[in-house]
Amino acid sequence: MDVQTNTPQSAPAEGEAQARHVPHRWRNLIVLTGVSVVDNTESGLTSTIFPSIAHALKLNSGHLGLLAAIGKIVAVPAGPAWTWLGARIGRRNTLVLITLVGGVFGALAGFAQDFTQLLIFNGLMSAAMVGGVPISNAIIADSFDDVNRGKAVGYFYGFISLISSFVGPLIALFTGLTDGWRYGMWTIGGICILAGLIVAALYKDPGVGAAEKQLADLSESKRHLSRVTVKSVASIMKVPTFSIMMLSRLLSGHLLINIFGIQFLVTVHHFNNAVAATVLVPFGLAYFAGTVGGGWFLKFLDRVWPHKGRVAYIQGAQVFFAVVAFLGTQFNYTSIAIYAVFWALMGFGQGVNPPVNRSIVAAVILPELRGQGFAIWLTIFETIGWALFSLGAGALAETLGLTGVFLWIMVVLMLVNAAVLTGLYFCYGRDVARVNDMLELRRQEALGLK
Repeated sequence: MDVQTNTPQSAPAEGEAQARHVPHRWRNLIVLTGVSVVDNTESGLTSTIFPSIAHALKLNSGHLGLLAAIGKIVAVPAGPAWTWLGARIGRRNTLVLITLVGGVFGALAGFAQDFTQLLIFNGLMSAAMVGGVPISNAIIADSFDDVNRGKAVGYFYGFISLISSFVGPLIALFTGLTDGWRYGMWTIGGICILAGLIVAALYKDPGVGAAEKQLADLSESKRHLSRVTVKSVASIMKVPTFSIMMLSRLLSGHLLINIFGIQFLVTVHHFNNAVAATVLVPFGLAYFAGTVGGGWFLKFLDRVWPHKGRVAYIQGAQVFFAVVAFLGTQFNYTSIAIYAVFWALMGFGQGVNPPVNRSIVAAVILPELRGQGFAIWLTIFETIGWALFSLGAGALAETLGLTGVFLWIMVVLMLVNAAVLTGLYFCYGRDVARVNDMLELRRQEALGLK
């Protein structure tokens, strides 16, 4: 039935039905995981083999902090730039370009003869691959309605961590060879290129706003998507919920475990690189359980405790991680198996975050602005915090030691983060209602009812 002939009563129901059945959404979700495996914040592969790189090039924890920080600092201009390009040449073409460019620079990093060359090529790889983060999150928001978005995000980040938790230790096996880390970097570059080829072959773009029940049964030309301008992008930062989420991202100290976790086990507890990397398997499995289970639990919370349930959920996640990080990093254990248990619990504590925080952000931003919103949140504000954590932790590790650094950043700061998120109780519901009202107005105008 043509949308123009729908009655006002039947139109919303049809729109909601189409929103829940966006074509190719699950296939796209699987395809997008490959784009984010190599340089995703929640699971980066380069840090897995850093102890061997450090041995070969005579580096220390300070160099690791600098390597990670530069990789994130380049994301500040690169993330929004890739998102802008995606709006011009299409998200599919942009994702292919991102992965191919990232793969080339990843392979070149394997030929580095000193730290400067490694820093440049790894930074350029990160500048490319970071573009997949905001674009992928925007695509997920366009593919799944708010009711199912947390579940989809859970599967997305869960599979990213699951894949990297097995790929990481496999790449670490190269470290037993002479200059084996080079083979590791070449493998990372190859994974990027393979991901790009898969996107080119299988990805189908759903269209902006395809999952919104108010817009789903309208053509893109009738969805009245506003033009993305500097002013409209700047307006995102005035949304109270988004402002709190940006501040929270600056305080997300739990992400430090992904950079310094293996280095901590090698330098503080004297496990070799390959043995230390085995904790990535339980970490990844538990992270997967956290994201997938968290997505389903979020759907239940939304039904029994709308809006406020999400806030309580995300606060609880910060407190849980802080407690586990304290127990897992502030005491000496003799067996890698014990650390594997704590890494699993930290993986779970970290994994429960993406389903809720991505869903919160997506719910308070208009569809056409979500890509830039995720770029600001994940590649600018996260980068600022990440750079401070990486550089600060790397430098402080030389005086306080990584154990002390973990206490302040992964325990104390996480508790502060939980307190800051209390502000969402007062603004999140209002911000969601504002977006829904605007989308409903667009629908009424498109159907000629207003």
